[in-house]
Amino acid sequence: MPDTDVIIIGAGLAGLACARRLHQSNIAFQVLEASDAVGGRVRTDVIDGFRLDRGFQVYLPAYPEGIRVLDYEQLQLRPFRRGAIVRFGGRFHQVSDPMERPFQAAFSLINPIGSLRDKLRIGLLKTELQSRSLDKIINDKEQLILDDLRGRYHFSPKIIERFFRPWLGGIFLDRNLTTSSRFFRFVFAMFAKGGAAIPELGMSAIPDQLAISLPKDAIRLNTAVRKIEPSRVFLADNSSMTARAIVVACDPGTAAQLLNGAIDRPGMTGTTTLYFSADRSPVPEPMLVLNGEGRGRINNLVVLSEVSKSYAPEGKALISVSVLGVPNNSENLQNEVFQELKDWYGDAVNSWRFLRNYQIPDALPTQSAGHLEQWQRPVRIRPGLYVCGDHRDQASIDGALTSGFRTAQVVAEDLYNQTA
Repeated sequence: MPDTDVIIIGAGLAGLACARRLHQSNIAFQVLEASDAVGGRVRTDVIDGFRLDRGFQVYLPAYPEGIRVLDYEQLQLRPFRRGAIVRFGGRFHQVSDPMERPFQAAFSLINPIGSLRDKLRIGLLKTELQSRSLDKIINDKEQLILDDLRGRYHFSPKIIERFFRPWLGGIFLDRNLTTSSRFFRFVFAMFAKGGAAIPELGMSAIPDQLAISLPKDAIRLNTAVRKIEPSRVFLADNSSMTARAIVVACDPGTAAQLLNGAIDRPGMTGTTTLYFSADRSPVPEPMLVLNGEGRGRINNLVVLSEVSKSYAPEGKALISVSVLGVPNNSENLQNEVFQELKDWYGDAVNSWRFLRNYQIPDALPTQSAGHLEQWQRPVRIRPGLYVCGDHRDQASIDGALTSGFRTAQVVAEDLYNQTA
């Protein structure tokens, strides 16, 4: 007799979503996680009373799979203010959503971030994508985001360089805008419909909520898998477990290794997040700050304690600074970022305290044009062996959750057919 029906390797969002659906289907399973906590790439550390997400991340409440499987009230989502503050020409310029802040939006029409026509086109794009079905959005013509912005929507070079490159660069970790236009339209539609938010107690609240819905002892932490054979996994301690089905739900690189080339190892993009504390917030509102200058290390900045007070101790501000890629010399990077911050906010930065630097080389699977020609890739390697993760759908929290659910459905169907 096998030890369990299904072994899931990895307790990231995809693995947890898969486990959740198997549990609903009354299928026995065991989740094996190599690290000391659930969440995968979605983790939060608490340092000196500050909540530091491992890399700057946001959640989009309009995600369709998230709406279906997560309890938003329990997460206590704290919204960002729509729009952005753009650093350009040595000054800060606000780009506001006219539906949320009509007075400020009127002033943003005349700032140098883009032409009046550009800003009207953003409104038209928002209206267009809000009115279209998800199927139409993801099955539309695929090309580079840059080609979409230039050729399809006719945005000027000015707003592409000063707004879209830093904004979309921070989302897709691709300032060159070579990411799939399908992914861009999907994400833009999600922003248009529901904005962006973070859970009050940090991004790890999302995987924690999924994990707590599972049976006690369903997840084994600090349990690494070194090899897979049919119906059996071999652990790092040289023990093994058997199951009717095995789901590989770990990071894409490890998944490709365990599956011995059954899937291609996807390219990955990296990012670096530096956290600082300050006695006073440099941005006294929950808005993203973008570097529209076209130079410098900083891509975007946000004061997370302005979005959720729980991210910092009382009387302190938590500042998150994002740099695209993972530079070789972290000490030099820290100094360069600090000097850039002084240029932005003056001598007040001298009193800021550096908290931690997160270098994440494998933050997101590459989703360049062509990668999403097939929006959802197969999750069955063969009957009894499956794979899930955001690299099987699209590189987002919604993609991870959707992939986990899809995989559980296929597993359940195959197990049922074995006994029918």
